[in-house]
Amino acid sequence: MTLSALPPQRGPEPPPEPTPTRASALVMEIGAGLRARESEIAEVMTRRITNEIDYTRDDPPLADLRAASIHANVATMIELLASDIPVDHLQPPTASVEYARRMAQREIPSNFLVRAYHMGQNVMMRICHDEVGRRGLPTPLGLAVLTRLTELVYAYTDWITVYVFETYETERMRRTNARGNVHSSTVHSLLSATAPDPAVFESETGYRLDQTHLAVILWYTGNDEAGALSLLDSGTRTLAHVLRADGAPLVTAIDRRTLWVWIPFGRQPAVEATELGSVTGLPEGVRLAIGLPSPGLDGFRRSQQQAAAAYFVATIPGTPSAPVTIGFGDPGVAVVSLLAKNLDSTREWVREVLGGLADDTDQAATLRDTLSTFYESGESHLHTAQQMILHRNTVKYRITKAVEATRGGATGHEKLDIALALRICRFLGRNVLRPPS
Repeated sequence: MTLSALPPQRGPEPPPEPTPTRASALVMEIGAGLRARESEIAEVMTRRITNEIDYTRDDPPLADLRAASIHANVATMIELLASDIPVDHLQPPTASVEYARRMAQREIPSNFLVRAYHMGQNVMMRICHDEVGRRGLPTPLGLAVLTRLTELVYAYTDWITVYVFETYETERMRRTNARGNVHSSTVHSLLSATAPDPAVFESETGYRLDQTHLAVILWYTGNDEAGALSLLDSGTRTLAHVLRADGAPLVTAIDRRTLWVWIPFGRQPAVEATELGSVTGLPEGVRLAIGLPSPGLDGFRRSQQQAAAAYFVATIPGTPSAPVTIGFGDPGVAVVSLLAKNLDSTREWVREVLGGLADDTDQAATLRDTLSTFYESGESHLHTAQQMILHRNTVKYRITKAVEATRGGATGHEKLDIALALRICRFLGRNVLRPPS
């Protein structure tokens, strides 16, 4: 055979083109591996976003919600990769939707929201690149996997950004249309500034500070989410009418279920404490936490602090159902608002003082109620019986049993301690009571 008759030499066969199925399987494998790193990825993403656009430094609740939103987005994105779920089958994370609303309520520019999602996309893609590189895949297959990862991460980011941006705009328009609403940032600045400028505040809000103010927090506990602000606005107008306000209230929306309100009284005598607890005609589901009337800039701030303290007592998780209206001036509210900030110590003290009377049982609850009414009635068996619609002998029997129950607690506590401990139980309920054995 001559050289010219030899068959031509052929080079190595090129690797087969990667199939979409193989690329998708590797994407799912990478997603499954990222599940174990979910918290780590969320932490890295949070740090990156915070370092670049930190607008929550002075708003810890908003910072917490942002962290929850980032973690929820990371979890959803990883599940998208690991399970190959179509983007249009996803539900937006609740924390992310709520975070967009809160940003609108605090008038934080929406471009910060969009930028944060693009930063999150960048962090996720860097991690995906590292995961592909670590596997040492053939170049065509590696490129196919990266292409698929990019498509999925981009599709999720685009979808969630559009959703939360629409949520932001809807909330912004709702706030813009809310009657009498002023910028929350203006109010927060006056409340927190060490050297506030009353003239600037009055110019921006049209609300005078050289008068008597009554701060009120209104919040909605019903299910009509869309109509919450309208119901709260109606409650504000009812309150101003009942209390004979001297002008239009100052109103700022804290979120879609909560308003901070200041009722102006000019220089007329402040509303009586008895009138504060008798507000009627409020819309269903609207509740009030009320400060005390006080004059001037200091009074504007102090009354709001008092309303916030009453609101804190009324909204502690696990407490008994509070009345529609709770005031800082109501018996025990001021003290309980302070003690409730350290529940562990308060719980121990209540159980030491009340002994068996601190048990979370129906019998102990009946005795607590009777003894508390007895103290509030000037330790009169007759007045206690009349108030509780009981026979006098029944009251005497219950008082005896209640006093005997307290002897199981620590010694040396006076009636004042016992009366205060009973008041704490009334407000905080199972948060301080001893669980049944």
